[in-house]
Amino acid sequence: MAKVFEIRNEFGRFFDERIYKQELAHRIPNLKLEYPITISHEAFSTTYYLDGLIGSGAFEFKTAQSLTSRHRGQLYNYLLMLDLAHGKLVNLRPESVEHEFVNATLRPADRHAFEVATDRWDRTLARAGYFMESLTGLLHDWGTGLDLRLYEAALTHFLGGETAVVRDMPVQSHGRNLGLQTMRLAEDDVAFRLTALETDLERFETHALKVLRHVELRAILWVNIGLRQVTFTTLRSK
Repeated sequence: MAKVFEIRNEFGRFFDERIYKQELAHRIPNLKLEYPITISHEAFSTTYYLDGLIGSGAFEFKTAQSLTSRHRGQLYNYLLMLDLAHGKLVNLRPESVEHEFVNATLRPADRHAFEVATDRWDRTLARAGYFMESLTGLLHDWGTGLDLRLYEAALTHFLGGETAVVRDMPVQSHGRNLGLQTMRLAEDDVAFRLTALETDLERFETHALKVLRHVELRAILWVNIGLRQVTFTTLRSK
């Protein structure tokens, strides 16, 4: 951090993030910039890039108005994938350098100790079995707690890719077309949604059922990925 403060004092606060990182790498030779984090399962693979790694110290640099929960979540996700306990966010844009620790105390064993609940899962839907098998396979491999967008991207891959899964669905009200809503589909008239809710599951279900009243879908495959329990639910319009 001393080097970060030196660079900010010399360069000021208006440069792009990459400029500060390049200067920091010059002053700290053992800093690894854009450290790759590859995660894969069967035929799916994606790579993230951590801004900086020094030994076991993970750093993410920003040039934003202020640090947000999304920035914290991004670094937290990287820490889980690298099995590191601590990282630091550094924001170089404000008048005073903004920096804070992000802690990831969960270990891989914690994230793999989950149960699967399927009491409300309709296995009669054509792709319900494949959908559940694909997602549980991911979770047994990677564990719970990661960014939902990662699980979503992998599921999309296994269900046929973006062109097959991502659809613009017409939204109607009393016979009037209100426009299109982008959704992810497990099959032509069955959408899917992943959440990681700790509370308010009933409220989420209430609003999801309202979607079914206005979009021509048979069902929504809803999976809530909690740390200790993964709940598969099939929602149908009432």
